[in-house]
Amino acid sequence: MSEENRKRLYAMREEALKGGGEKRVKAQHDKGKFTARERIDILLDRGSFEELDAFVKHRSKDFGLDAQQFLGDGVITGTGTIDGRLVFVFSQDFTVFGGSLSETHAEKICKIMDMAMKVGAPVIGLNDSGGARIQEGVVSLGGYADIFLRNTLASGVVPQISGVLGPCAGGAVYSPAITDFVFMVEQSSYMFVTGPNVVKTVTHEDVTSEDLGGAMTHASKSGVAHFAHENEVHSLMAIRRLMSFLPQNNMECPPRVPPTDDRNRRDEALNDLVPDNPNKPYDIKDVITRTVDHGDFMEVQEHYAANIVVGFARYDGRAVGIIANQPAVLAGVLDIDASLKAARFVRFCDCFNIPLVVFEDVPGFLPGTDQEWRGIIKHGAKLLYAFAEATVPKLTIITRKAYGGAYDVMNSKHIRGDFNYAWPSAEIAVMGPKGAVEIIFKKEISAAKNPEQALEDKINEYRDKFANPFIAAERGYIDDVFEPMDTRPRIIRALEILENKSDTNPRKKHGNIPL
Repeated sequence: MSEENRKRLYAMREEALKGGGEKRVKAQHDKGKFTARERIDILLDRGSFEELDAFVKHRSKDFGLDAQQFLGDGVITGTGTIDGRLVFVFSQDFTVFGGSLSETHAEKICKIMDMAMKVGAPVIGLNDSGGARIQEGVVSLGGYADIFLRNTLASGVVPQISGVLGPCAGGAVYSPAITDFVFMVEQSSYMFVTGPNVVKTVTHEDVTSEDLGGAMTHASKSGVAHFAHENEVHSLMAIRRLMSFLPQNNMECPPRVPPTDDRNRRDEALNDLVPDNPNKPYDIKDVITRTVDHGDFMEVQEHYAANIVVGFARYDGRAVGIIANQPAVLAGVLDIDASLKAARFVRFCDCFNIPLVVFEDVPGFLPGTDQEWRGIIKHGAKLLYAFAEATVPKLTIITRKAYGGAYDVMNSKHIRGDFNYAWPSAEIAVMGPKGAVEIIFKKEISAAKNPEQALEDKINEYRDKFANPFIAAERGYIDDVFEPMDTRPRIIRALEILENKSDTNPRKKHGNIPL
């Protein structure tokens, strides 16, 4: 290699590292945001990043773009490792044309997505873009569609993670929406199909970018964001933590870490966790953290549909997905948002061979015109569909209430639950005691000399019969009843038994989930 070529190579590499130049880099820092390369350095193992297509330039000549050329064309792409495991990553560079997507910008992203599919490794996209590069017109729009297609084809094949670390608007939002998990940063990232100005023009609503599509808006109201963090470092480190629970692709099992927590640990505090009063709430997260390894639980969508809890944890080093009704919020009832949240989480875990552990305390589906008119039937059916379709190991522990159709939906034995357990406090029935008695003994109660006392007597009779798990156990719907303190060792043993489980669904192109 000649000295001239060597100098040219190093000069080009130096130019590529500058992004949009010192002025634009400073403007990025002044907003409290990192540059595209700095984000990659935080996300990946030190020194593991290998860049691809650093010398790519756009091909546009209209509107004076031919006079503005930046190496890399607004997106950094390549490979690296997280905890020593391969990942593909792209990071949009807002200092170059506002991170706008051009034909070549899209081609770079598509290239690493194609490679990720071939080798079976996750894709992490760090989004910070002003949207389509307007000067390129339909070519830019075509680039988005090329990415959307690959997001769709990769879905369920390799994990796809989106970090939204700046603006993500218009058609650009649909790429993160197809991916498995979306991370956002408070006060600096936002997503919306149409911005505040358009909203004001069309609907006359006056709304800020943060209120319309900020991190907490999507984390708590829309459910679009799975995680919201106060700064970029926390967000990027959370992506690293999430990756520790996930396999590289759908042909692998999730990574198992050497267990360091006693597999036989019994927690007597669990025996007194469920109140004697069936209408008194308790926090299901106490059950989760007292049974998983070292109490380490990574909750997903913490701020959305809080009446159901989902997230990742480990039992004896094995990664699992946890779904749990939350009695402390709306009594743990299933509504539209909870059904959607849990259904998508169940399907993700099933895609990537992650066993499911369900803690059930559900009084039923939320009644009312609002829920019925908005489609609780079809949305609740999504959760039923997800559990019934899943072929991964599936465990359920009924801690207290399991009423009505919600009992069926929450991974019951009837929809291929593998191990279905109950605590002695479990109540398994078609409906709660009062409602049931008012239907069954309506005439008898109304004819009694003291209807109130007759109602109370019948409620107690009904409760004695159904406020326990033993009738279901007699039928084999419950595999065993044990003390709450034994929950951790029983789950660990069940997961060991199911380690080589094999189950299949009928051959078909795909099912027609009630969308």
